[in-house]
Amino acid sequence: MVTTQRKSFDWFTIMIYLILVCWGWMSIYSSSYTIDSPLFSLNTIAGRQLAFMTCSFLIAGSILFIDAKLINRLSYLIYFFTMIALVLVLFIGKEVGGAKAWFNFGKFGLQPAEFAKIGTVLVIAKFLNDNNLYLNKTRTLIITASFVVFPVLLILMQPDAGSALVYTSLIIMFYREGLPLRYIISIIIVGILAILTLIIGVSSSIIVLIILTSILAYLLKKQEKKFMIVLIFFIICASVISGINYTYEKILQPHQKERIDLIIGKEKNELGSGYNLKQSLIAIGSGGFIGKGYLKGTQTKGNFVPEQETDFIFCTIGEEFGFIGSTLVITLLLSLIIRIILLSEKQTSRFSRIIGYSLAAILFAHIFINIGMTTGLVPVIGIPLPFFSYGGSSLLAFSTLLFIFIKFDACRMERF
Repeated sequence: MVTTQRKSFDWFTIMIYLILVCWGWMSIYSSSYTIDSPLFSLNTIAGRQLAFMTCSFLIAGSILFIDAKLINRLSYLIYFFTMIALVLVLFIGKEVGGAKAWFNFGKFGLQPAEFAKIGTVLVIAKFLNDNNLYLNKTRTLIITASFVVFPVLLILMQPDAGSALVYTSLIIMFYREGLPLRYIISIIIVGILAILTLIIGVSSSIIVLIILTSILAYLLKKQEKKFMIVLIFFIICASVISGINYTYEKILQPHQKERIDLIIGKEKNELGSGYNLKQSLIAIGSGGFIGKGYLKGTQTKGNFVPEQETDFIFCTIGEEFGFIGSTLVITLLLSLIIRIILLSEKQTSRFSRIIGYSLAAILFAHIFINIGMTTGLVPVIGIPLPFFSYGGSSLLAFSTLLFIFIKFDACRMERF
């Protein structure tokens, strides 16, 4: 039985994973490299990342050789323990970067928000699969959404808006599992209203909304039922605008507001909130087409880019490997996502399909936000680049979730 399963593992996905992780470690080593930098010392970030890589490989290997049904049965329990961890970190966690989001273990730290993604994905898959439910029913949607809302609220209390934001990517999996298109359209409208409110302000946004609503009302003046829908639309949109403004003014931290203002052009603080982005663009741009060569990045070696081994690790790739290397990294990451989606569609069990789509969605969110913030497309909100950024929590969590999916894919003919 073990031999049969081993042959059915998707080795293409595993190879992409290994290439990404090893390239990630090389970039981390380069970002902190000095002439006398030791390779295996736990006193260096490269040494600690190597330890996390070893743990990830051991966990990944273990997952491939345990009974997949055991993971299925433990889904609710895993969710429960990850939620307990999110609660405990608020009281006994270590504060890093203004967020009380870490458990400290000497030279190492673990961020429960990363592992909560695993619990959240598993519990949703278990709930929908076991009860044969789809998200076109309001009651099912509310219960399923609550599994996501609970960890998001706990993460926002840390506060860590970046990690909380990633959970919204699960809307992709929700849509695959029956979420009506009107909900997706509503979310897009909310996003447009949020951006509009931040750029032109509440008053101007309300004026624009009134004009649009008036046009719709005029076009539908002879259809009373649809006219009421227009009125409800106006009330909801006005509430969203007010909510966005309240969140921006009262909930977001000053540094988060500065980063948003920088992206939408309301602020140009090149010595403050804009410094990271400016240095990031300089580092990536200096790499040119083929890059300066491994361990030869002057911006990286000069420590001009803050957080270059974590949030801004893509700068090291861009500077040392240039456009070609950056394109190759993005291609590998997107290939992994596409491969996961293709495998998800082959699953005979909804449990494994939901895991696959959730994994693909979370990976895409991390990649889009991280690379986007290093190139000035989205605000700098502190999201790691999967398999590349320094940090054991991210690497362990992504490795675990990926190999859980690989395990279930290998057992796709079984019923769960």
